[in-house]
Amino acid sequence: MVPKWIKPFYIFAGLVDAIFGILFVSIPLEIFKAVNIPPPNHLGYIQFSGCLLIVFGIMFFNIAANPVANRNLIIYGVLLKISYCSVVFSYWLTKGLPSMWVYFAFMDLGFLLMFLLSAKALKKT
Repeated sequence: MVPKWIKPFYIFAGLVDAIFGILFVSIPLEIFKAVNIPPPNHLGYIQFSGCLLIVFGIMFFNIAANPVANRNLIIYGVLLKISYCSVVFSYWLTKGLPSMWVYFAFMDLGFLLMFLLSAKALKKT
């Protein structure tokens, strides 16, 4: 039996990644201006990352639609969050980083833990 919290959690994860992805694709300059961070030398870096967030958001929606059948996709969410957190936290601790990226990393750390808990719960089904 799939725990009741898993489907709504993955819908939420999908919405968060997809919405942030759409924002970073469509209005990256406005985001950087709002948080007083200079944009990178080419917006393609940010927009490509935004596109990846949209793709992962879609993946999380697929997990929500059928958690048991799509539990094999959870590892990719885990790897996404490990990748982001490891890069951000290592720069934050060694060279410094704008706080916006650190806030996202702490949020992703929470998602990472929940992905691991959901994978463990779904392993029993």
